[in-house]
Formats: sequence, C-alpha cells, structure tokens
Amino acid sequence: MNSQYNHKKGIVFLNQYHIVFCPKYRRKVLIDNIAKDLKQIFFDIAKEKDIEIKALEIMPDHVHIFISFDPRQPLHELIQLFKGRSSHILREKYPKLKSRIPSLWTRSYFCCTIGNVSEETIKKYIENQKNK
Repeated sequence: MNSQYNHKKGIVFLNQYHIVFCPKYRRKVLIDNIAKDLKQIFFDIAKEKDIEIKALEIMPDHVHIFISFDPRQPLHELIQLFKGRSSHILREKYPKLKSRIPSLWTRSYFCCTIGNVSEETIKKYIENQKNK
C-alpha cells in the first residue's frame, strides 16, 4: 500500500484540505507578533487534535493552511476550532483587535480537497504567497 496513506486503528486514509479564511472586512491585522502568535496557536491546536499541518502561510489579510487529518473528525468543527480559539486568544492579548473589528474572522472560509492537484503544487502555491 502507498506510504503516503495514514494508518490508524480501523482506518487507512489520505484526507487533505487546502483552507483559506480571512479577518473580518479583510482587514490587514495578521502582522508582526499577531501573525507569529497565530501560527503558534494553529500548531498547538494541530498537535492537540492530531492534525498534520503540511503548509501554513499567514498573510496580513488572510490565512492559507494545508492540513491532513483523520476523516472521522468533521472539517467544519476543526475550522471552527482554529478560528474560535485563535480569535479568543488573540483578542485578549491584543486589545486593538477588539477596537478595530467586531470579530476577528469572517463566518466564511474556502476549503478544497486535494486530489486532482499534486500535494507539491499546493505547498508551492502556499509558500509563494508572500512573494506576490
């Protein structure tokens, strides 16, 4: 069997998603220490929930994250966790986020399963975001 598949008790899977979400009003608030802290929050959540972050890029006005996780975990709950916990932590630590926008994240997000595009293509796309 292909080594790229994940093996866990009772399941073998390759469940990968490219996810993008933005701060409210697409404000450019994900900068400097906020971006650094956000990255750490995401990695902490990933470790807690056994999610593999394959690529992550935090732009001033949006986030790209490429993850792989057990398909028994609902995607919308993981996105809600990433957005909810990061909003709570960052808005407590950086009060200017509370005064600039009513909530850190928009309600919407983009997600796409990775299948018809190679994993390497997605990684390069995310890593090259800052070069645009």
